Amino acid sequence: MTNPKLALIPSGYKASTVYSILPSDGSGDFTFSRTGEATRVRKDGLIEEVTDDVPRLDWSDGNCPSLLLEPERTNYALNNTQLQLNSTLSSSGTITMTGNYAIAPDGTLTATRIEASATGTGYALLSVNGTDPSVDGDGGGYYISTIYVKSNTGQNQTCAFYGASSGSPKTRTVTTEWTRIQFTGFRAANTKYAYVGVAINNGSDDELDFLVWGGQTELVDSYASSLIYTEGSTVTRFKDECLLGGDADLFNITEGTFFVDANNFGTPLNNFSMITLSNGSTNFIRFIYESSRIRTTIENPSVQQDYFITGVNDNQRNKVAITFKQNEFKVYFNGVLKDTDTSGVVPTGFVRLDFASQSGTTRHFEGKVYDTRVYDRVLTEAEAIELTTL
Repeated sequence: MTNPKLALIPSGYKASTVYSILPSDGSGDFTFSRTGEATRVRKDGLIEEVTDDVPRLDWSDGNCPSLLLEPERTNYALNNTQLQLNSTLSSSGTITMTGNYAIAPDGTLTATRIEASATGTGYALLSVNGTDPSVDGDGGGYYISTIYVKSNTGQNQTCAFYGASSGSPKTRTVTTEWTRIQFTGFRAANTKYAYVGVAINNGSDDELDFLVWGGQTELVDSYASSLIYTEGSTVTRFKDECLLGGDADLFNITEGTFFVDANNFGTPLNNFSMITLSNGSTNFIRFIYESSRIRTTIENPSVQQDYFITGVNDNQRNKVAITFKQNEFKVYFNGVLKDTDTSGVVPTGFVRLDFASQSGTTRHFEGKVYDTRVYDRVLTEAEAIELTTL
């Protein structure tokens, strides 16, 4: 298989830039921006905070990094790495908290030990978000709460995790490794509650000894984002923007292949995100990541052609490609030829590749990017199937 004109396989970066693997002269590099700090998982597995405009090569999937791109989110959990004893709730149960007891997922001595017990229908619960701030004009709605937990006994344990206002309580397994557990609930106006601990009537063990750290509550119902540190007040992490890869000389092509290997974080149908190869205006080829589907769009000023891949598993890695030339378009997904069209006009004048819309101002991609390529030739079916096979 010949080399692509552009290949972004996340490996090199500096502040404000994500380097392409090909070409190596810098003409394929992407601009990157984000106001403020954000966290990533390093190669050694520890959580690390990076500063303004530094891209996040995230190793949370294990052996290879991905480029982590997230939208703006706010953490409503206060003092999320230093949980306080006055944030406990109990009825016929007890909780003992020991702060700075063990090494946390970021390598600091900030994890809290929780020793909790209850009998009968009693409970002993720790608030994930501590003292909850009010939200002006907030009429309530869905939220996602997460917290890192680890057994302190050397054995797996079962704890309760649920919201205070409504929603079904859930049990979660606390393993001997740090794990981020999650609960999605519905809250009353101006509340963001979620609790973790003993609640026997909801299926938890009657005695627990485990570590907690890094509570987070986000007022969304789609997915939990990366950890946002807080100290006494809410903190907002602003969105990542990765734009303007390539130029007119690099993308001077009339046929080719556009390929993306990525994990879309499950953006809702009415809040879809995009990855776009375009002229910056009305000529483009793009992948639109919607709820449980990927839409491939070819557009020039005279016509728009859409090809839909349905039944897509969001929050999982997927590979998609389109081969294009005059009157011949083929769409591949996870090693399968999904669509063939024998009519249509190839857009012209490509000058940029954006993890967003063709203008780079809206529909920023939300997820992890493992590999993105643009070829100046139509890959054979065998090549395209091999490239998109998971």
